[in-house]
This record gives sequence, C-alpha cells and structure tokens, in this order.
Amino acid sequence: MKFALKLASAAVLAAVATGAMAQKGETVKIAWLDPLSGLMAAVGTNQLKTYQFLAEEFNKKNVAGVKFEIIGIDNKLSPQETTNALRSAQDQGARYVLQGNGSGAALAIIDALEKNNARNPGKEVLYINYAAVDPDLTNSKCSYWHFRLDADTSMKMEALTTFMKDQPDVKKVYLLNQNYSHGQQVAKFAKENLARKRPDVQVVGEDLHPLAQVRDFAPYIAKIKASGADTVITGNWGSDLALLIKAANDAGLNNVKFYTYYGTVSGTPTAMGAASAGKVYQVGYGHYNMGGEIQRLSEEFNKKFNEDLYTSAAYTAFTMLSEAFARAKSTDPVKVAAVLEGMKFKSFNGEVEMRKTDHQLQQGLYITRWDKAEGKYKVDGEKTGYTFVPVKYYEPYVASTPTSCQMKRPSP
Repeated sequence: MKFALKLASAAVLAAVATGAMAQKGETVKIAWLDPLSGLMAAVGTNQLKTYQFLAEEFNKKNVAGVKFEIIGIDNKLSPQETTNALRSAQDQGARYVLQGNGSGAALAIIDALEKNNARNPGKEVLYINYAAVDPDLTNSKCSYWHFRLDADTSMKMEALTTFMKDQPDVKKVYLLNQNYSHGQQVAKFAKENLARKRPDVQVVGEDLHPLAQVRDFAPYIAKIKASGADTVITGNWGSDLALLIKAANDAGLNNVKFYTYYGTVSGTPTAMGAASAGKVYQVGYGHYNMGGEIQRLSEEFNKKFNEDLYTSAAYTAFTMLSEAFARAKSTDPVKVAAVLEGMKFKSFNGEVEMRKTDHQLQQGLYITRWDKAEGKYKVDGEKTGYTFVPVKYYEPYVASTPTSCQMKRPSP
C-alpha cells in the first residue's frame, strides 16, 4: 500500500513538473516581416541578423525552455507585400510575427490578424511590433493581438521636447520628415509640444518627402540653410537619415543641430562621423554603452558580422516571450496574450511594463548626443570612434502618454 502511495505521489509530482514546463522543448516559429530589398535593405538585413543571432543566444538558456526559430520574409516595405508575407508565414507554421519598419505595414498586419484570429479559432497569430511607432496603432487602431516594444512617436517627442525646452540655443526649428504616418506624426507632435513648452520657438520651415526614395538631400539642406533654422527635428531613419546628415555635412551646415529618433540605424553613424560631433541628438530606449548582457551580446554580434546591434528591442522581445511562455505554461498565442497584458519584467534597460489598456510598453527614455567615444562611453558606432553619449534620462512616467484605446478582447 505504502509503495502504491509513493508511486501515486511521484506521478502527481511528475505531472505538476510537466505542467509547470508544458512548453519545454517546443520550437516556436516566429516570422520576421520587413524589407530585405530596396533602399532600406541594409536596415532590414541587419535586423534579421539581430533576431537570428539573439534567437541562438536565447536558445542556449531561457526560462521557458523553448527553442526559437526565426523565419525571415521580405515585405519590400509595402503594406500589400506585408499581407502576402503574413500568409506565407502562416503557411510555414508561424503563430508569432515580428515587424518594425513602417507603420503602414504594421497596420496591414493588425487588420489581417483581426480577421484571421476571429475566423480561425485555434490558429490565432500574435504580433510583436518592435519599431513601428505611429501612436494610432495603440490608440484608435489598437488591437488585442498587437504588442508594441518601442516607445511611440508621441512618447519620444514628449521626452525630446522636455529636453529641448531647457536648451536656450533652440530658437528656430525646421521639421523635415518622411511622408507617411510616422513622419507626419513627428511633425504634428513637435509643433504641439513646442507650442506648449516653448511658445517662443519659431517653426521656420516644414517638409515631407517620399519614404525611401530620395537619393540627394542637397535641395532640402539648401532650404534649411535659407530658413535660418538653428535646429532640425526629424523622425527619418535608414537611408533617409544617413543621406540627410551626409548632405548637411557636405554643405558645411555647422551651425544647425539635428534632433533625431534613429541615429544608430545602419549607415547613419558612418554618415555622421567626426563632422557631426556635438550636433546630433537622439531619443531612444537605450544607447551603445548600456553595460551588462546587452553590451556583451552587442560586442559579440559586432565581431561576428562587423555590424552594430542597434535593435535592442529584439532582446526585449525574447525576454518577454520566454517569460510569458513560462507563466502561461504554454506557447499558445491566446494564452500568451492574456499573460502579456499588464506584465512587468526586467529587460536590458530596467523594469518595463506592457500596459494592459493599449499594449504599449512603458519604459525609460534616454537623450543622447553624438560625441567622441572615450572614458566610460567607449563603445562606438560603426567603428567611427564616435558614440551617442547619454545626456539625460527620463523615467517611464515622464514620456508616458495617455491612450484612447478601446480594446476589444476576445470572448472567454
């Protein structure tokens, strides 16, 4: 009898242990949908390598005991191609998707998943957005199946203008942005924030240009020069920022400061080089010299690919999913989404929280300035000898912005 009881107890314990790690040993297929062709190919290629590299690192050890497999699909920076890429991802068995370059593509994913997940119970797909920052994605167009890891355009502008209001040399601002939702929102929030915090500041010019199509920004630089601006605010990224900065340096535009969102992205550090020292600022959730695990991994990535690891949100993505799988005791997107809502966890930049009301990650933001890499900030960008040095840190509550999201949650 005692022997039978012992056997029963052992079976219960084994069942509990199995339940606690029900997902252990599972392979989780995650489709990455972003550009691998066109002018933004360098950005996409770097980010795909980042996700594949970090997947290998997290496969060595993660709290859920799962294996991550990244499937890279070129969406050509097009909403239509993104919808096709999403279908291909589902055909290959992916129930998680990653995307970040372009809010138009992000909205295409949200729309498709709202339909798919309502019509196909048991085949739901969850979307991790690591860089598409149009505020509408977590406001009027928010979705239960969408979780954003980057701070949105309004959050970044809140931090950037909080810093700028204390800079006496900011008097005349020129707004230059890409002509799609993100660029339009940068201009909108810049004007609103400056009017509220520094009504004395003049907006002396404003331009929107086609996304990923301009090869020569000299005409725009001439307009900035003619306007008498001392400051440019731009949400440009990839080739659109690298070529803008290059044109500014080529024209000897030395008396203008650039306030940016994406100064670390492929090609831009090289374009800035020594000529931009002290003149380019960036707002973001981290910087080159964060220390700890992310810096070690960034250095390994650099040695392996001779490129910078600048999409640190990838680290947050794997940390968040591993933790959610372990807590849900499952990799089922339905169970995981329920756990992600309101989840607090520790990433490379401290404790963060996935806000339940709109699925917008709440995290601190840094204002950094392009300067010589030395002292405690030795890690440089693209081997230029220069780096983004932190000049101000804002706690999550400073940059947090309210949401109008009316989340439609699936029926239990």
